[in-house]
Amino acid sequence: MQLEYEYILAVYRGGSFTKAAEMMHVTQPALSMAIKKIEKSVGMTLFDRSTRPLELTDAGRAYMEGILEIIILEHEINDKIHDLQDLKTGNLHIGGSHFINTCVLPDVMSEYSRKYPGIKITLTEESSASLAEMLNENLIDITFSCRDDIIDRFGYRSAFKDHILLAVSPETLNLDCALSAEDIIAGKHLDMFCPGIPFEEMGMLDYILLSPGNNLHDRAMMIFDDLGIEPRVKIEISQLSTSYHLARSGFGAAFVSDRMITAGEDRLKFYKIDAPYTEREFFSVLPKRDYVSKAVRAFIDLLSGKYKR
Repeated sequence: MQLEYEYILAVYRGGSFTKAAEMMHVTQPALSMAIKKIEKSVGMTLFDRSTRPLELTDAGRAYMEGILEIIILEHEINDKIHDLQDLKTGNLHIGGSHFINTCVLPDVMSEYSRKYPGIKITLTEESSASLAEMLNENLIDITFSCRDDIIDRFGYRSAFKDHILLAVSPETLNLDCALSAEDIIAGKHLDMFCPGIPFEEMGMLDYILLSPGNNLHDRAMMIFDDLGIEPRVKIEISQLSTSYHLARSGFGAAFVSDRMITAGEDRLKFYKIDAPYTEREFFSVLPKRDYVSKAVRAFIDLLSGKYKR
């Protein structure tokens, strides 16, 4: 991609010339001069400099659409050339949330790297919304989501499911229906006859919730609403791992994914929740391209095969 296109894309993504200059590792005056030169050749301004963050003008939107089409074409050309090597060379840029990158991808990436050592893997960690925009701009090859508003915008394929459980320290709550980490790993919580936590007990707990806008926060609130519970929210935080560790310390009860529970966890008890919204289906989400590389297809197949439940 030509350098001038990279400059325009950086300003668009950064929302300012200063952030774009940092992204491109150039000085801000040099970047501003380059943008003005492009605008002079076009004959129209591309960015509305009266807004913060900077917004595209009508001409800028048309210009950006052209840049994104060029990026798609370049990706497809590179993918087709690499595919002639039959996975001996190539690139795979994965985007994931902290939960996905920590609890789902490590084993899959390790196995993929062993099978295809010539494929260079890049891993980016961002929020779901940021990853969707990166996918839209063809800056990553694949991400993962259970959000309908993201999935419906792109191509997708079922990847894996997870189940939401309630994690509580035994000092806070220790009922007969409590499950150990080993029980979760063995899949006992998936048995239809596994008893769930009594709803009245849920109404007595203090909760550690993720911040609004996070899918697990939204589902927790839907669970509370479905059960008629007014939750006693003690704190809201942005990271699931922090919520998990706060629950381990006895700070409160946390909603967690069964995918994050590992053997040897003995400071938490887990409870099945007999309510809707506790099962999530995640999808491999792809950019809107006509061609999907062998590197991406191989990763999707490996991920789908590993997480069948």
